[in-house]
Amino acid sequence: MITLNAYAGQALGRAWCTTPAERERVIRENVHIVRYVVGRITGHLPSSVDREDLNSAGILGLIKAVDRFDPNRGVKFETYATTVVRGEVMESLRARDWAPRSMRRRLRQLAETISQLESRLLRAPEEEEIAAEMEMSLDDYHRFLAAASVATVSSMEELLVGDEPTEVFDDLPGCDSEDYADPLTVVEKRELREMVARAVAALPERERSVISLYYEQELTLKEIGEIMGVTESRVCQIHTQATARLRASVQRELRLG
Repeated sequence: MITLNAYAGQALGRAWCTTPAERERVIRENVHIVRYVVGRITGHLPSSVDREDLNSAGILGLIKAVDRFDPNRGVKFETYATTVVRGEVMESLRARDWAPRSMRRRLRQLAETISQLESRLLRAPEEEEIAAEMEMSLDDYHRFLAAASVATVSSMEELLVGDEPTEVFDDLPGCDSEDYADPLTVVEKRELREMVARAVAALPERERSVISLYYEQELTLKEIGEIMGVTESRVCQIHTQATARLRASVQRELRLG
């Protein structure tokens, strides 16, 4: 487990955090950000994933946020820290290869199936049509979505494109100047965000609602289920399918572009 004292010798943050004592105070006062981020992410993960490892990664992200934050860039520290913590936790998950490769392959197959159906039907395919195209019964398809949910933890800032996540949190206000060393990269990341926004707008209403409630309103899957009048498991399925649609849409736009 990472401890705050282990980082006592690191460089201090910017002018808003000028002494070791102040730096540690800011870190301790914002540990709730780590609990929040890890809590949301672990809601999708199997019990085999060590939550303490994710907490350690989150603490490391929080420390990085404190040391890199620039209050002059016009963004709240909590907003910036939440994004950096999430990125560090996601990096920790990727390093452990927590999602089976077979499941990743099946998710790619799902995105490809949805893309093909959209091209053929000229509309968003229904669940029954996707299941039939994948040669599954609807029940089997729902079970697949539930099982695949552990591989769709990535937030909208880390929409999977191909086999690697495209991280776009580095161009948020508050990052160090070296994060802007490559203007082309920043532009590409912003274009990706715009693609994701268009893809979200094109989702079927129920899936768009789940994405909005989860990522914008930051509700839990259980809370979303209560609002929509369905089970938490069903929300999880809808979220997985929506993620596959988004991936298919972005990949198609990238190919056409």
